Amino acid sequence: MSRRVVRQSKFRHVFGQAAKADQAYEDIRVSKVTWDSSFCAVNPKFLAIIVEAGGGGAFIVLPLVKTGRVDKNYPLVTGHTGPVLDIDWCPHNDNVIASASDDTTIMVWQIPDYTPMRNITEPVITLEGHSKRVGILSWHPTARNVLLSAGGDNVIIIWNVGTGEVLLSLDDMHPDIIHSVCWNSNGSLLATTCKDKTLRIIDPRKGQVVAERTRPHEGARPLRAVFTANGKLLSTGFSRMSERQLALWDPNNFEEPVALQEMDTSNGVLLPFYDADSSIVYLCGKGDSSIRYFEITDEPPFVHYLNTFSSKEPQRGMGFMPKRGLDVSKCEIARFYKLHERKCEPIVMTVPRKSDLFQDDLYPDTPGPEPALEADEWLSGQDAEPVLISLRDGYVPPKHRELRVTKRNILDVRPPPGPRRSQSASDAPLSQHTLETLLEEIKALREQVQAQEQRITALENMLCELVDGTD
Repeated sequence: MSRRVVRQSKFRHVFGQAAKADQAYEDIRVSKVTWDSSFCAVNPKFLAIIVEAGGGGAFIVLPLVKTGRVDKNYPLVTGHTGPVLDIDWCPHNDNVIASASDDTTIMVWQIPDYTPMRNITEPVITLEGHSKRVGILSWHPTARNVLLSAGGDNVIIIWNVGTGEVLLSLDDMHPDIIHSVCWNSNGSLLATTCKDKTLRIIDPRKGQVVAERTRPHEGARPLRAVFTANGKLLSTGFSRMSERQLALWDPNNFEEPVALQEMDTSNGVLLPFYDADSSIVYLCGKGDSSIRYFEITDEPPFVHYLNTFSSKEPQRGMGFMPKRGLDVSKCEIARFYKLHERKCEPIVMTVPRKSDLFQDDLYPDTPGPEPALEADEWLSGQDAEPVLISLRDGYVPPKHRELRVTKRNILDVRPPPGPRRSQSASDAPLSQHTLETLLEEIKALREQVQAQEQRITALENMLCELVDGTD
């Protein structure tokens, strides 16, 4: 009689649990816009959620610690004239977030560490280049200030947020609406899915499609795709019978999937969230009330079903915390922020362990907040893997760092000498243009200092009034 051999894996018993009621964020009017983005973005400092807003688009940014009921007058981030469709935190600055809107613009915002007194209405920079609504945003994983946007005009634009310039525009690769875009681990390639039912791998700097697969899933509903840590691709889609599927692909051989999992029959598009450190993919469907998760390995059958976290309420969207924001003392390996109609509920995935010691096997070194490259270095052809940090002593987010935007003088028509690199003020030749830029920067800094001094004075006055009132 043959004995069934149980597969060895430290993630076989990943356990999902919703946070207690007092750890949720209540009374948030989550956006009702019909768009297949996650509507939520989270980092170790802040939670951002796209919300309902009259006469334009808005999202709310809450410090992670501000759980409980949110005041109905809590300041929003407003500025778009149409609904906000996607938001994404900068991986290299926890105070910087980008938003994309139906109004064709992208805005990049600096979020203060303190709670603002009124709505934030002035972005650090507005990026204008799309002719139709912008529905997808994604920051480059290793290069500073590099942001990708994809619009309803079927164009992908890669921006240098530090200067407001378009670095690259990929405008003849997609004949129809783009459904998803994902960078690989070092940001040298993109994986895109499109309404024409084609999965493409693109080298953005060469402007070439390096591999493509037509109809990776036979169904008519939208596809999604993400890169795995070793360069393979995971795609979600639908079979001809409307069964939802997860497929693993080797880009060197797009003929047949390495593995294919069929799940259930449902209309909700599956949003894949991939964790490179554990090689687990979590599938969250909009309108579903469950999260399925699978481990991806190098040996057959390659895709291993682990478990399903189920709850009663359907999800309107989902935020996924970067690894450096997790609580390593509780053996958390993932944390989701599930959007309901009027609240956001954290869901924690843990691997139960008896020991209180740091679990090296669960927490390999993970990408930290430091970029590996400057924007110009990446554009010139350099690649670098993410700068890794250890989570052994937990992660403490750095203090507020300002995003500085230095717009280049469009009247200065001199051609740039070869591939540009970042120059500090000390090693740049002091041309008239450089002097003007420096003077402008000094003036802007003085204005910021003046504004901060005025705010400090106002706060001191409020403090005095409160003290006088208690006497």
